[in-house]
Amino acid sequence: MTPNPESTQCMEAPEASKHHFRFHLPFAHLFSVFGDDWFALKAEAFARFFGTPVFLISQTIIVLVWIAMNAMGQAKFDVYPFILLNLAFSLQAAYAAPLILLAQTRQADRDRVHSEADAMHREALAQASEQRELFSSAQNDQLIELMKQNTQLTEITKQLSERIEQLTVEIHLKFMTKPL
Repeated sequence: MTPNPESTQCMEAPEASKHHFRFHLPFAHLFSVFGDDWFALKAEAFARFFGTPVFLISQTIIVLVWIAMNAMGQAKFDVYPFILLNLAFSLQAAYAAPLILLAQTRQADRDRVHSEADAMHREALAQASEQRELFSSAQNDQLIELMKQNTQLTEITKQLSERIEQLTVEIHLKFMTKPL
């Protein structure tokens, strides 16, 4: 008796589905292009923080307080035309651009790796489907062969039954025609 591939797949499926990113594991070493060291992780987190509403609102409040304090004369560390504020924005832009590019590059690499893993998963599903089709086709062929054999046996049984009936009739006729 040949093993049923579907039954073995069903037994393996719970083990395989324990880790739903199993197709991503071969690419795990590619997830972070710039490494997983402290600086790379913090730089990416900081770059991601640049686009959040919290950062934008905080920066706006700081700039407004900065300008208000210096314009009203409460502080004299950066009087109009706010050269120090301009320098701070330039410094922020000088660091923000590379950090944002770093985050985008890392995200693009993660997206590419996930795409490759998804493609592998789709290929594995296609192969499993093809195997199921082949198995189903083989089962259908076996079923057709069994039906043919059953039809032949039924015909043989019918012929034997007819022959038995003929012999029974002949025997009855012989006994009926013989004098006692």
